[in-house]
Amino acid sequence: MKRALKWVGIIVLILIVVVLVLPFLINVNAFRPRIESELSNALGRKVTVGNLSLSVWSGSLAADNIAIADDPAFGSAPFVKAEALNVGVNMIPLIFSKTLEVRDITLTRPQVALLRTPAGKWNFSTIGNSSSGSAEPSNSSPQPSQSNQPSQPAPSRNQKAPAQSAQQSGSAPSPENKSASEQSLEQNLSVGQLNIRNGQISMADTNAPGKARIYKNVDVSVKNFSFTSQFPFTLSGELPGGGNMKLDGTAGPINRSDASLTPLQAKVSVNQLDLAKSGFIDPSSGFSGLVNFAGTLESDGNQARSMGDATADKLKLSPKGTPAQRPVALKYATTYSLQKESGQLTQGDVSVGKASAKLSGSYDLHGPTAVLHMKLNADSMPVDDLQTLLPALGVTLPSGSSLQGGTLSADFTVDGPVDKMVITGPVKLANTKLAGFDMGSKLAAISALSGAKTGPDTSIQNFSSDVRYSPAGVQTQNINLTLPALGTVTGSGTVSPQNALDYKMTADLSGSVVSGVSQMAGLSGKGASIPFFIQGTAADPKFIPDVKGIVGSQLKNQLGQRLGSQVPGGQNAQGVVNSITGLFGKKKKP
Repeated sequence: MKRALKWVGIIVLILIVVVLVLPFLINVNAFRPRIESELSNALGRKVTVGNLSLSVWSGSLAADNIAIADDPAFGSAPFVKAEALNVGVNMIPLIFSKTLEVRDITLTRPQVALLRTPAGKWNFSTIGNSSSGSAEPSNSSPQPSQSNQPSQPAPSRNQKAPAQSAQQSGSAPSPENKSASEQSLEQNLSVGQLNIRNGQISMADTNAPGKARIYKNVDVSVKNFSFTSQFPFTLSGELPGGGNMKLDGTAGPINRSDASLTPLQAKVSVNQLDLAKSGFIDPSSGFSGLVNFAGTLESDGNQARSMGDATADKLKLSPKGTPAQRPVALKYATTYSLQKESGQLTQGDVSVGKASAKLSGSYDLHGPTAVLHMKLNADSMPVDDLQTLLPALGVTLPSGSSLQGGTLSADFTVDGPVDKMVITGPVKLANTKLAGFDMGSKLAAISALSGAKTGPDTSIQNFSSDVRYSPAGVQTQNINLTLPALGTVTGSGTVSPQNALDYKMTADLSGSVVSGVSQMAGLSGKGASIPFFIQGTAADPKFIPDVKGIVGSQLKNQLGQRLGSQVPGGQNAQGVVNSITGLFGKKKKP
């Protein structure tokens, strides 16, 4: 028993000695030219590798100072830089035949610089394209041609073939001496496991390299990687400005003409993407919020299709807006042309609580800013659910007030760059109330309406208007507002980006309100029209009488009534009325 233990100890000691001595006996740096050559040929870019070291325990080669050159059209700075490269190798062939068989490759803390031209071309598009001219030739000198050399006898069993000698020396064999399998390996790099750990990816446009979006702590795991076949992968990392993402799927084969058009199928999840800090949207657009997304992405190399569900918390859609208090949900499906960089939104179900709308149309991403050409249709959405979204749109109600009850309908056209969007279309409100706002007291500034009473809340039977929203402000035309307590208010006006109001309105009064007008004007009848202005701000509107309009209206009514009874037919009397009211800036009627 003791003798057996002794032999076991001797064997273990020998193994330990072998493990410690082998790294000194095998000159792994002799493999560096071959590694550089094969990677350069496979990637179509010059690859440089630093000092190599061997770890027998882990069965791997380690290298430092890794660099992959960029496409010359994008500059001379490296496309990829990495602190360390670990290459898992099969030790038995390496020890006994000096043959390098790669199992896996791991890049540690690489820095990848992705650049895109204004035409949409990426600097990684030529990866794997040997015709790009980026790859440097092998460091080995070509061997003389067979025709210039005397014929050589076939090697004996104890002699090494030229290719094997090249492997042992560690230098890359010349093209004439490469076997078909070796040349195939260079053109179609195949690795059982390819990993990237703690990487950093910067993404920028060539005309604005200083505005790069930085993805940190990027991890990539690829199994059975090959340029010529499909391979599974997972990718995860931190998003610019916060949040994280994960892709899990398959890709390949690599498109040798343009690697950016490589087929892809993946499940995608995005958590807490900060719109304002992500770099995807110009901060001047006023868009902000935290987006969560889960869906699928599928590309055949020409057209990409994606569908899924997204939610946006604290959403803001206007420079003067404030974050919404409720999340906005979107269920979508889209098709996207990779070469044209434009797409079609085939499904866009937007909802806030029980309020829902349909979004459809096209978008264009090839320029510096996304451009939208879309329609938003909303039919009878509950106002109570929309109320929380109004601040996000930059809609300001009078201080202390809120919309309660009823429904809102809209049919908007959304057009232009996201930072200069123009939204136009009709809006309708029905059976709602502006709680906390007494329209009657505001109209009391107009003496004719001193008797108007609406109570602490203003009930709205109907409201409609043609709206145009743009960076220059909000224009509202053809306003028609029916207030049961007062009558009908019509007019038009604007809201500036600073929320300043400039409206010219006319109140067609009914009910008890008419008596006050009649007393002031000395009239009697079932109705009366009072022109007025709304100024101030959206939070604190000021109702100001249109004195010139009121005087003109009074003269017109009084003269029309008195002269109309004295002039046969009443036609000449109307002409006199028009002449007098014209003195107050009223347009003469034909």
